[in-house]
Amino acid sequence: MREAKKVIITCAITGSIHTPTMSPHLPVTPEEIADDAVAAAAAGAAMVHLHARVPETGRPTQDPAVFRRFLPSIRDRSDAIINITTGGGLGMTMEERLAAAASLKPEVASMNMGSLNFNISGAAAKYDRFLHDWERPYLESTRDFILPNTFAQIEMAMRRLGDEGGSRFEFECYDSGHLYNLAHFVDRKIVEPPFFVQGIFGILGGQGPDLENLAAFRATADRLFGQDYYLSVLAAGRHQMRFATQSLLFGGNVRVGLEDSLFLGKGVLAKSNAEQVAKIRRILEELSLEVATADDARAMLQTKGAANVGF
Repeated sequence: MREAKKVIITCAITGSIHTPTMSPHLPVTPEEIADDAVAAAAAGAAMVHLHARVPETGRPTQDPAVFRRFLPSIRDRSDAIINITTGGGLGMTMEERLAAAASLKPEVASMNMGSLNFNISGAAAKYDRFLHDWERPYLESTRDFILPNTFAQIEMAMRRLGDEGGSRFEFECYDSGHLYNLAHFVDRKIVEPPFFVQGIFGILGGQGPDLENLAAFRATADRLFGQDYYLSVLAAGRHQMRFATQSLLFGGNVRVGLEDSLFLGKGVLAKSNAEQVAKIRRILEELSLEVATADDARAMLQTKGAANVGF
């Protein structure tokens, strides 16, 4: 692993897991997403990971036209690296999931490194009523859902977004097997270092939120990629800050944001993404670590630069 001399904070602004009923602070409209992303960047996020939502209902969408309603505002009001999801929303086809990143050609795009059972149905039982009709069935459908990312799909996406669009990748790995999937593409020289490996913990269907799993994950990545990768870590819900702090102690990078957790602390909803960024930044600086600027992160990850995107 390349130890991060300066720590990249990624902030995942809205995602596609949480629904509007769960928090009044979840950004939904283009204006809310843009404002939250800009504030997160001002608080210390070098990169913002972005999904889009239908403004009227908050349902996830990958329509490039919706992304175009907030990406220029973020670009013009901050210097953050813009990272567009290819995970999209549950039940979308691969073509739908790739549409925004293929059209908008960001500096970075996410890349899920394998298929997995992705179960967030437990959240539906916590609410008697939902603001929108789509929310409960959307959540409950994941009891019988597989998020597909076959080798053929991953290769097609890497070639389209990387070779044709010049985007680098946030390789999202939900278990150690996904690291071996990434190594397969590395061996075939379809992707080149440095690799930005995002270890994901605490999603039902992926690796559990046990710190021993993080240690094993890092050891596996070290064996496979040596000094060719940067580690970043995110964990769902109440595990978010604990895992982010452990990543810092390992010499890694961190991801926070309302996509991953709606809370700032036990029982306390985060009022913004910037609050979570500020919290992990305080922890980071108390550990005598330095926050990477957006330009630091560009140099570390060897992105194509903000001037070369498609929006």
